[in-house]
Amino acid sequence: MKFDPLRREAVGWVRQLTSGQATAADAEALRSWCAQSAEHAAAFAAASRLWRDLAPAGRNVRAAAMARQSRSASRPLNRRVLLGGGLAAAASAAGVYALARPPLGLWPSWSEFAADYRTATGEQRSVALPGDVSIRMNVQTSIALRPADPGVARIELLSGEAAFGTTGRSFGVRAADRWILADNAQFDVRYVPAGGERPVCVTCLKGALKVERGAEVTAMKEGQQLRYDARGESLAAADIEVASAWQRGFLLFRFTPLADVVEEINRYRPGRIFIVNAEIARLPVSGRFRIDRMDEILTQLQQAFDARVRLLPGGIVLLS
Repeated sequence: MKFDPLRREAVGWVRQLTSGQATAADAEALRSWCAQSAEHAAAFAAASRLWRDLAPAGRNVRAAAMARQSRSASRPLNRRVLLGGGLAAAASAAGVYALARPPLGLWPSWSEFAADYRTATGEQRSVALPGDVSIRMNVQTSIALRPADPGVARIELLSGEAAFGTTGRSFGVRAADRWILADNAQFDVRYVPAGGERPVCVTCLKGALKVERGAEVTAMKEGQQLRYDARGESLAAADIEVASAWQRGFLLFRFTPLADVVEEINRYRPGRIFIVNAEIARLPVSGRFRIDRMDEILTQLQQAFDARVRLLPGGIVLLS
């Protein structure tokens, strides 16, 4: 499929906005470009929706690839393994990119093959597994069921965030390269790969946990939080109120850089907010915001930082 010149320009604008190098001048230029005609505005809206829909798929592809590498070769084959493994073996680099980002959604993304349960932007859902295992999925989350011994439940968090609870049954959650194991506990696991440090965050809300990677075992107790990535891990006291706020319908921030706040907000609302003023991106934000009133955050940020808010088609917001 080939994009016409107008669509190519629209995709170019989206790339510029997501590059981290956008400036206030770029925002003004984009506004002028969209104002040229209804076709310009519609092209930008379509490109923005495409970027919004496909960005989570790209994250899930990386997570699914890590999952396949860690599985035992003796695992029984099923539909997901045949599709994922066969495609991975046969695809070129360009083919893998096409699986991660299917143009205009013409075929399912790789993440859709890998996940048994998924939530979209702004969507939360509950899942109950046999044996008193409960899962509360946050927004933009993908999980997959994994084979286990009788009486033992196993799932993999491919990406996103979920709260888990088990009473009297062995239960394991895999996130990146480790297993989080519990018998009678409540805990939250967040895995949102973004290139930063310690992308996996495990919070023990009640009971006790064991986090295993091969022979390495880290014990956790109630009120502790473990962050880890391929480079190592750090265990510290948890801010339970912040970690569990989403389960009560809120986002809670304490002196969090505005750039990180906006990145989190984008998981909950359609469209996307872009910061085009590097000076305000580092400013700290503290506050509690209702998930069902995400757009009210824009007004509060505008007032708190004396920022300019530009609304564009496709739910795109420029904050400068």
